[in-house]
Amino acid sequence: MLKIDADGHVTEPRSVWTDYVESDYRDEILQLRTDQHSYEEFWADGRSLGGNPAQACIPGQYATPDDELTWDDILPGGYDPDARVAVLDEEGLDLALMFPSVYLLNGDVQTADSAAATCRAYNNWMSDFAGASERLFGMGIVPMQCPDAAVTEVKRLRGLGLSGFTIRPERYNGLALYDEHCDPIWAAAQADGLSVGVHGSFGTRMESFATQRYENPFFTHMICHPFEQMAAVLDFVGGGVLSRFPELRVGFFESGLGWLPYWLGRLEEHYEVMGHHTPWLTRSPTEIFREQCFVTMEADEGPALSNICAMGLTDCVMWGSDYPHFDCTYPGALAELEETLNAFSGDQRTAVLERNPGRFLGL
Repeated sequence: MLKIDADGHVTEPRSVWTDYVESDYRDEILQLRTDQHSYEEFWADGRSLGGNPAQACIPGQYATPDDELTWDDILPGGYDPDARVAVLDEEGLDLALMFPSVYLLNGDVQTADSAAATCRAYNNWMSDFAGASERLFGMGIVPMQCPDAAVTEVKRLRGLGLSGFTIRPERYNGLALYDEHCDPIWAAAQADGLSVGVHGSFGTRMESFATQRYENPFFTHMICHPFEQMAAVLDFVGGGVLSRFPELRVGFFESGLGWLPYWLGRLEEHYEVMGHHTPWLTRSPTEIFREQCFVTMEADEGPALSNICAMGLTDCVMWGSDYPHFDCTYPGALAELEETLNAFSGDQRTAVLERNPGRFLGL
């Protein structure tokens, strides 16, 4: 049985915004810069966005924040493919699907051309990174700030050897995921067999449930993943995207499982008593989710996994290590998961570790 990490991260090297970017956009794309006090911060569109991502991208560091940490302190497994393969061997993993770190904030780029250049630079680098080993799989990013540019970038991804693309769950420039202007994006993904991964993070300046209410990172991190993912499920399922594109595969990452039974139950109730407001739904929300959607679990979510399996959604669950972010378990991520899966059947274990992530990747 293959053991697949379905949600790891890269930590992008500076070469992404120095060597992989077109010269005209060198100062405009999302990047890290060092200010006059040697403090690293995000920049985009030629302006500072603040923040120092280093401590959030090193295992165990955010618990005792160290402002002296810099991007030079990140683990090589985040940016060196040979080092990442060594991490897989160390952890007992066979394959890994990887998402951005710095470029999870790609939605903070405001100018459409700069957003597109940001995505091209990252995707070209990720293509080289994942292409270095048959054990590494990469998710690209697309400029949702401009749907036409997003379609253009989606059509490049298969040729780059990438497995799909990730988007933030927040609304780019207020555009709902079910808006007809986004349909060409989903059509292009479906046509090329690309997966869509909805993956948020804290630290964004986009309008969101978190940023419109709180500034303290404790609060924003508490709600940025589950609240936004619930809204994204509503958009994709209730908004009819998956009904219009029945071959599209969509995953909801890094928010755990606990929210999903409640949310699908609530969707089912509304489908039964208010379904006349969504005439495009010809399948129940749970059926749609079962056939086209995926969600990642945390290693210790045994009771939540039992609930998911009882709902007939065993084939929707994957697991991700979150390596090398601050709240991951490293070393020992797979070992921690195995302790939980020992209480489940062999088929359920195979589903979480191999069959489901393999299906999401289109293997």
